[in-house]
This record gives sequence, C-alpha cells and structure tokens, in this order.
Amino acid sequence: MSATSPRIVAELGRPETPQETAARKAESSRAYRSSKTFRNLVAALLATLAVVAVIALGVPRGTPATTAAIDVSAEAAAIADAYGRTVITPDVPSDWLVNAATIDGDDVTAFTIVYVPDDTSYLKVSQAFDPDAAWISRTLSDAAPDGTVTIDGIDWEQYEITSSAQDDISYALATTAGADQVLIYGTADADTAAIAATAIADQIRDLREETP
Repeated sequence: MSATSPRIVAELGRPETPQETAARKAESSRAYRSSKTFRNLVAALLATLAVVAVIALGVPRGTPATTAAIDVSAEAAAIADAYGRTVITPDVPSDWLVNAATIDGDDVTAFTIVYVPDDTSYLKVSQAFDPDAAWISRTLSDAAPDGTVTIDGIDWEQYEITSSAQDDISYALATTAGADQVLIYGTADADTAAIAATAIADQIRDLREETP
C-alpha cells in the first residue's frame, strides 16, 4: 500500500470516504472542545471554593460584641451637673434592662429612663423639669386619670388606659416632685409600675422638701 493510499478503517473494512473522514474529524474536534469546557468548569469551581474558604477562614471568630450597659446613675449625675438640679435615679431590680436614659422633649425638658422589666413590656420613668400643667396630659395623649393610689406614702394619679389610640401605653402613674412632675408609664402592669414608684419615693419626698 502506498503512502498516499486511503486509510482502511477496521470497523468499515474499507477506506473512509471523504465525507466519513470529515465527520470523524468533526466529532473528534467536538469531543475535545466538550472535554476542555468541562475541565474549565471544574477548574473554575475549584477556584471559587478556594476563594470561599479563604474568606471563611479570614472572618474573625468569637462571640459578637455586646452593647455597653447604660449607667443610669452616671447619666443622672451628668444631667444634674448640666442643669444644676436634683435628678431622680430609681433603684429598680437588677434584672430590669435599661434601653435609654436621656433628656427628651421639645417644649418641656425631661429626663427619661426606659426600662424593660420583662420580655413583654416596657416602663418609662420620666422627670420633667418645671413643666407646664398640661405636660402629663400631652404625654399620655389626653388620657384622664381614673383615681389615685398611695405607694410608700406618695399619692399618685393613676391611669388605666384602654383607648386604641394608646396601644403603646396601658398604665401610668403621675405625681409632683417640687417644681417637677414625675410620670411612670408604659405597657407594664400596675404591680411593676409600683416597684418603680417605690424606688423613687424617698427622692420625691426630698424634692418636695427642697421646694419652698
């Protein structure tokens, strides 16, 4: 057989026709491209997994940083110095969380502490400095008192609020402390509010004695 003789294909028992040769080469080329594409996909996947592993290993481990606890006494002392007056600081149970202890109000300056006594309620203790007579009414959205209650010798106006306009306030206690007014209010029940009222009873008496 000469060097230029057509190659005999064993499966056919004869030389390939030009069309068969072209088809075989095309199939071989397709198979090669397909194999190369698959290898490229595998390489890309491995590279992606490597990047993810590097990122995961680079993320700092450990417990998340906790928010610093609010020191109510320190906040009250700073406000007392700034405003030159006595500021009430409740001595409430240690398991009550403190969400805020700040000066608030636009028309009336008030030091307000926001407590979370349990997972289902909150309670604010607010001392308004020299407020006008309508401050409590505005704060409680015009809710009216429905009686009085005496807690540790201090008489408080009591508010049991059921109006749908006051979904975020269900109970409140209000009293005077010299030139100031003190309001305890929120979604906590009467017993919880009474704990806060008891915690500031002596301070309210002191403020009343300071005022001529």
